[in-house]
Amino acid sequence: MPALERVRIYPVKGLDGAEVESAAILDGGTLAHDREFALFRTAAATGDGSVDADIETVDGNPHGNGVFNAKHSDRFHELDTAYDPETTTLTVETDAGEHREFDLEAEREQAAAWFSEFFDAELRLERSQSLGFVDRRGMGPSVVSTASLETVASWFDDLTVDGARKRLRANVEIGGVPAFWEDQFVGEDAPAFEIGGVRFEGVTPCARCVVPERDPETGEPTPEFRQRFVENRAATFPDWADEDAFDHFYTLMLIARVPESDRKKTLRVGDPVELVD
Repeated sequence: MPALERVRIYPVKGLDGAEVESAAILDGGTLAHDREFALFRTAAATGDGSVDADIETVDGNPHGNGVFNAKHSDRFHELDTAYDPETTTLTVETDAGEHREFDLEAEREQAAAWFSEFFDAELRLERSQSLGFVDRRGMGPSVVSTASLETVASWFDDLTVDGARKRLRANVEIGGVPAFWEDQFVGEDAPAFEIGGVRFEGVTPCARCVVPERDPETGEPTPEFRQRFVENRAATFPDWADEDAFDHFYTLMLIARVPESDRKKTLRVGDPVELVD
């Protein structure tokens, strides 16, 4: 029977994720504590010390091209991190053995200074508790099936299913369904689905960036990752999906939307999953 297999949040954008047993849907339609914090490049290089001019402010929170994450530096892979939402404490360990802890409620500037030194860049650490710094504003959690991750892992000799999880960084993982089940929820006349009574509507397939091409532990690129991924994705594209809804085959995961009527509800691992009109 289809069910919610895993929920994973990424408290600081670009850093390690954390599996949770439950997650509330925020007013903005995203998961609580997901991408709650993000590093942003400042305009210090131009002398004014402010956030980059191309960052918009949405609900009092900065968004835009000034965000700094693993797309911009493979040194993110040198960090092991954990975040405790109860104490707002971020724990950071580097490959070199350095261990630091920051209270992101009270010590955000100190944390930003440490990250600035580590990445050799002028950075600020910002917080959004209502929406999170998701890449696609106005959209909600990312969704993938366990079978999709298993299939992708089978395309590469040394890739495990957990390695695929870490590369692809989905929020919601559905068990008990076939590979690429999530592809059916975009395009004309696409259905929706519910997880424990919370409605999810497909918005767009998730086009991938450079990050999945790297080993999540070492940052080393996997040779010909994108080419092999695209070839296999095209060869296994499901009959039930609307190919016209996909711009290319370097995609995996569904970006979904939770309607306003279902926000403030909570997802729980084990919740049943069913298709709805």
